[in-house]
Amino acid sequence: MRQIVLDTETTGLEPEQGHRIIEIGCVELNDRELTGRHYHVYVNPQREVDDGAVEVHGITNEFLADKPLFADIAQEFLEFIRGADLVIHNAPFDVGFMDHEFARLGKDFPRTGDVCTVTDSLKLARKKHPGQKNNLDVLCRRYGIDNSKRELHGALLDADILALVYLAMTGGQTALSLGNGSDDDGGMTAIRRAAPDRTPLPVITPATEENQRHEAFLDTMQQKAEVIWRRPQPNS
Repeated sequence: MRQIVLDTETTGLEPEQGHRIIEIGCVELNDRELTGRHYHVYVNPQREVDDGAVEVHGITNEFLADKPLFADIAQEFLEFIRGADLVIHNAPFDVGFMDHEFARLGKDFPRTGDVCTVTDSLKLARKKHPGQKNNLDVLCRRYGIDNSKRELHGALLDADILALVYLAMTGGQTALSLGNGSDDDGGMTAIRRAAPDRTPLPVITPATEENQRHEAFLDTMQQKAEVIWRRPQPNS
């Protein structure tokens, strides 16, 4: 199953008010494993970025001035996501902007839902953790995901982090590796078998005095209740 974990950054909050996409970040999962493939692009929105939006993602009008238009990247972006299940945190926001951008290009471009299915990871989180905060930073703390590099929002970084959160939240590690002999697991969780010729672990037995203190403690316990450790063992 091919999934694309996706995030966007925008000039503002409402596409109906003329706000546009300025960054797209995607990472690919195949059968719940990170493939290493990603799609990332900055887009010239042909309008000013709201000051409040700049405070969130740090992307300025000057930075975007020489970037391609959405029309220039739309086809390659569409081909990257086509046929995949999109995993998006608060999907209606990003899909709304994507559909708005595709609609601006005319009838030759479909709506997102015509070429992809969509999984809203925020909806999943709210179902799994009702009554709690479920933004990406909170989920990272909840599932032990390192987001220390996330000082500002960024589409590709947020997609990377969301991929790890999604895998943890839906009940599986990013990869399962049994004795593959590699020391580099790409940051993925791995399980490795111990070498068959490893040195046996030492067995440390208690000293006589320690045994005596333990038996005396059990005697004290037995004055109040049965001590299960002293029950006769089957076939003993």
